[in-house]
Amino acid sequence: MGIYNKYILPGAIHWACNGGNSREQREKVIPLAHGNVLEIGIGAGHSLPLYDRIKVKHLTAIDPLEKLWKKRKTDLADLPFDVEYIRGVADHIPAGNNSFDTVVVTYTLCSIANLDRTLQEVFRVLKPGGKLVFSEHGLAPDRGLRMWQNLINPLWKRIGGGCHLNRDVPAILERNGFKPDNLHTGYFSGWRPTSYHYWGSATRIT
Repeated sequence: MGIYNKYILPGAIHWACNGGNSREQREKVIPLAHGNVLEIGIGAGHSLPLYDRIKVKHLTAIDPLEKLWKKRKTDLADLPFDVEYIRGVADHIPAGNNSFDTVVVTYTLCSIANLDRTLQEVFRVLKPGGKLVFSEHGLAPDRGLRMWQNLINPLWKRIGGGCHLNRDVPAILERNGFKPDNLHTGYFSGWRPTSYHYWGSATRIT
């Protein structure tokens, strides 16, 4: 899997995360961010032009794949706020407690290995009452589809860079101290096991 993970998977992620559904979903949620913002899994920076140019003061971006970050099309000099890129993973965020007003994550929670640890870090670095803004595919309400998601998931994780098909996003957020107070759900076109989406925002419970 070394050659696949190094050369093929980054390109596949770049292609998938710039598709129609993911692009439209980012357009819905990214403008919700404000103040000092952390984006987890920024990839090739598809979100950069979608941030509110008035509400955002500073953006910290963390992602383990610097190769994707270098593919970004947005010139950072054209943005009215500073952007700091950190090559790393979010289960150890190099920031102090209560550092951010907003944390943004789109199509990334599915592939984080230690998700509870990562969300505990998000809780730590978010200010009390701060917002976690998200858009993710996940566990479907349809019983038949859930069965297929659970059945396919072990193989899909191997070929999909650790992507999980069956994560119950609201339940995971709630058990880690977040209240989904602006939650939307629905099916989208495309491959059925990844067709059910959750998006909106959740508040850090103080």
